[in-house]
Amino acid sequence: MILIGQYDSPFVRRVAIAMRLYGMEFDHKPWSVFGDAEKIAQYNPLMRVPTLVLNTGEALIESQTILDALDQLAPPAIVMMPAGGAERREAMRVCALATGLADKAVSLFYEGAIHKRETQVWVDRCQSQIAGCLRELEVSRSKHDSAWWFGPSIGHADIAVGCVLRFLGDAHPGLFDLAEGWPLLAAHAARCETLDVFREIQQPFKVTLPK
Repeated sequence: MILIGQYDSPFVRRVAIAMRLYGMEFDHKPWSVFGDAEKIAQYNPLMRVPTLVLNTGEALIESQTILDALDQLAPPAIVMMPAGGAERREAMRVCALATGLADKAVSLFYEGAIHKRETQVWVDRCQSQIAGCLRELEVSRSKHDSAWWFGPSIGHADIAVGCVLRFLGDAHPGLFDLAEGWPLLAAHAARCETLDVFREIQQPFKVTLPK
């Protein structure tokens, strides 16, 4: 399999970490959505990452769709998403909040870096949405006293939140003080980053903008 995208993307990173934990081999193509857009377009017309090319030649897009496919390929005993019921719905909600937060963090970054402006109403809205997601995630984590969000083993929700919190800190340093406002999330992020797989699959945040 071929995984396309750079590891400073929380979406790409969560897929790569899951694949590593599942023991799935992949060829990593660290292509930039700007600098390598034409290469990505061969597999994904949206020119977005992550894109995962299966051994069959199928190209999967969007991290949640990719992980759903990987869950079907992984042995059932190690699948990192609850099988059903209320626990699965909550895990899916945690993942959706985390990836939604990441989308807003990306939008907030691009507002200044690409658009060369900072429309205050848009900045305020993005920051409010990010803070709201952090609040909801903190509440959800407070309801689980297990080692990881949904049990003794790490799952997709844990990985998604860990990757997104790292990205938030890298893309917007100092803007959101996790330790002060969301201590459970701060502890979760710190714990994730101590794991070997998180240390292996990471890179400093850097965006190569179009000229």
